[in-house]
Amino acid sequence: MADMGFTEAVRTVFSKYATFSGRARRAEYWWFALFSFLMHAALQIVDRVVFGGGMMGPSAGMGWGNSGPGLLDGLFSLAVLLPSIAVWVRRLHDVGRSGWWWLLALIPVIGWIILFYWSVRRGDVGPNAFGPDPISDAGPLIPSGIPYVPRR
Repeated sequence: MADMGFTEAVRTVFSKYATFSGRARRAEYWWFALFSFLMHAALQIVDRVVFGGGMMGPSAGMGWGNSGPGLLDGLFSLAVLLPSIAVWVRRLHDVGRSGWWWLLALIPVIGWIILFYWSVRRGDVGPNAFGPDPISDAGPLIPSGIPYVPRR
């Protein structure tokens, strides 16, 4: 079976919209991160073109017109908030960490560095406390709907 691609990863994350159990491969997490980044960039451009730089404008005194999210980007942010946290939690599970560690994101710089390290680290080989290895060399040890992909 081939590696998880962009569309498969995005489909997987949305199909597990609020699933905080199990494990997420690096590919699933990073392809979804790229999808989110590209959608935010595109929607910010559309917001600027359609709404003229923001909903309130620079003269409103709030400064939101030039720096904050527009309507479409804000709605997209709300739509992907739960699946983004869920895939973060599942990614942390893959490296043997509790999902509560995602709260490190609230600690500027240091928390982000730790979370980044865990997000790029190879997942635990074999099953761990959070479920079967999604890409085990021996194949799935527990029957699951997750397709088998050999480890490189």
